[in-house]
Amino acid sequence: MTLKKSFLIPLGIFLLLVLFLGLGFQLKDPHYLPSVMINKPFPEFELKDLHQPEKIRKKEDLIGEVALVNVWATWCPNCVIEHPELLRISKDESITLFGINYNDETVKAINWLARREDPYRFSIVDDEGKLAIDLGVYGAPETFVIDSLGVIRFRYVGPVTNEVWQQEILPIVEHLRSSQ
Repeated sequence: MTLKKSFLIPLGIFLLLVLFLGLGFQLKDPHYLPSVMINKPFPEFELKDLHQPEKIRKKEDLIGEVALVNVWATWCPNCVIEHPELLRISKDESITLFGINYNDETVKAINWLARREDPYRFSIVDDEGKLAIDLGVYGAPETFVIDSLGVIRFRYVGPVTNEVWQQEILPIVEHLRSSQ
């Protein structure tokens, strides 16, 4: 009888723990990471262009149209996963993509894009991660939707798939375009 009671207490605790963890994972979207940058202007920066290192890019280079800003790196396995969808979006969806090459080696980044094709109007070299810190980036990939004034309207953490594009990003892009 004592053996059964001593076994039931840890079993009960274990089952409660499983229940709480299970509910916690079902209630929260694992891609949802709040950002204090939503509805705030894109941060100021002065960083080199990946393909034209003599050219310094600034926030003003992003402004003028609804666009996506994608944080990517060659060391990022999920960036490889999302890359075909970013190529498709850049060709088929009439939206500009800007890249932020995050904590990476420039030569590797140039070669990576040459092998896979470049979906970006241009990529910014953020080799020290300062712009990423200002954006509140947790890692790569992350994608921001900015309006024509350069205000951040949405942030998606993780690889952009066709489903993510259709269900989460495209509706925001269409809303921003229709309200201009």
